[in-house]
Amino acid sequence: MPPHPFALVGSGAPQPCRPHPRFLVTRPQWATLVESLEVTPEVAVLGLWGDPALVHAVLLDEATGRFCIASAPTADGRYLALSPVRPGAARFERMVQDLWGLVAEGAADLRPWLDHGRWPVTAPLAARPAPHAMPPPQPEFLPAEGEGLHQIPVGPVHAGIIEPGHFRFHVQGETVVRLEQRLGYLHKGSIGLMLGKPARVAARFAARLSGDSTVAHGWAFAQAVEAALEVTPPPRAIALRALMAELERIHNHLNDWGFVCNDAAFTWPHARCGALREGVLRAAAVAFGHRLMMDRVIPGGVSVDITPGGAAAVGAALDAVAAEIPTLLAVYESHASLQDRVVGTGVVDAGLAARFAAGGYVGRATGRGFDARAMPGYAPYPELQPQVPVLTQGDVDARVRIRIAELEDSLRMARALLAGLPPGEVTVALPQRGGEGLGITEGFRGECLHHVVLDDGGLVRAVFPRDPSWLQWPLLEAAIEGNIVADFPLCNKSFNCSYSGVDL
Repeated sequence: MPPHPFALVGSGAPQPCRPHPRFLVTRPQWATLVESLEVTPEVAVLGLWGDPALVHAVLLDEATGRFCIASAPTADGRYLALSPVRPGAARFERMVQDLWGLVAEGAADLRPWLDHGRWPVTAPLAARPAPHAMPPPQPEFLPAEGEGLHQIPVGPVHAGIIEPGHFRFHVQGETVVRLEQRLGYLHKGSIGLMLGKPARVAARFAARLSGDSTVAHGWAFAQAVEAALEVTPPPRAIALRALMAELERIHNHLNDWGFVCNDAAFTWPHARCGALREGVLRAAAVAFGHRLMMDRVIPGGVSVDITPGGAAAVGAALDAVAAEIPTLLAVYESHASLQDRVVGTGVVDAGLAARFAAGGYVGRATGRGFDARAMPGYAPYPELQPQVPVLTQGDVDARVRIRIAELEDSLRMARALLAGLPPGEVTVALPQRGGEGLGITEGFRGECLHHVVLDDGGLVRAVFPRDPSWLQWPLLEAAIEGNIVADFPLCNKSFNCSYSGVDL
């Protein structure tokens, strides 16, 4: 029986990472870690990334709430794959091969992920990138066999304003037998753009990883930098961050609730949710000078204080949302045609959600109640005590109801934050020194995770930003199986995974 993963990783050489430890393990220890993960389902792999000489994995022990990072050398450019025991690692392994040229031995899938064959070099983040001289290859999709099967390609260009992504359906009649995604069209070299930059310059790229989660990603990056430098933001800045984060959660949940109804051909809730969301965005613009509050969270605090009329504008927007939720919910629940579309559609199996460590409303609608505000927790949420709703149905309706419950709780917390904003400064200076940190915040989709290493001059030497969509996109492929093609937009919107967030 192999040792527990945390005991095994903890026996490695400790590295100066805060607030969650990182350990350098040997290649044999990494191999034993894979064996250990196979028999400890309570340990989740939340992320996997590389650098020119190492591969790193973030582990969470859901039984104890402990986090740690395991790092292993890849002197020959190879490491033992985690995907055979943690399927959520598969796309990370493909990304690591594309960006750093590190190959996962025994991986479940070694097809390219981000690299579509059009970059000027291969493995652009490797120590010595090689010229990319081969013509772009045709994409490979997994096969499906059976009588009467045909394929439906959708995207990457879609109708309306939507991010690019390709969906390949294998269909029998109207029933989806297999769905496979091909993303990477929004690859923008985020990691490479952040390297060598001062922390506050790099923060602008973190804030643009996925624009609808700009506050959550900005906060996670800031947390990592502050942990690395052992800096504590002022209490007022922490409260303002939380206020912005809850406003971000509110406007996104309103948007998703309305669009799910719209994709079920019921447009009235879409119109009302859109109007309420617009009110929240306008209030955010009044309070913080930007509708999405982009670049407002920075390492060391926040870049602006709330304006003199900001609290009143935000309060009025919150009151408008709270006043209309009961009517919207009554309409949502009372229309049989809408309930027929969302109840029992796009079900995610609870065991599968646990194996992929799915966070946010995707996980909580399927029995996994992880919320970074509660575990590991970070200020000011211990005082706010966020409620974490959990359902087990795992369908479109459950994902909508999780959003509604979170909406109501975010309204409560936002009001409490407005009423109790502490006085004082909103930022502190950053010392010019090196360090390493791991930041974890709860965005509207789930946990955002950023790892940052700063050199002695305070410049970013290594960084990895991880969006929750990495562990949710694969579950959409599973959720649509056995459903009809016409229900895909409904299922897709109920997940609302970020394309940009995983295209890096």
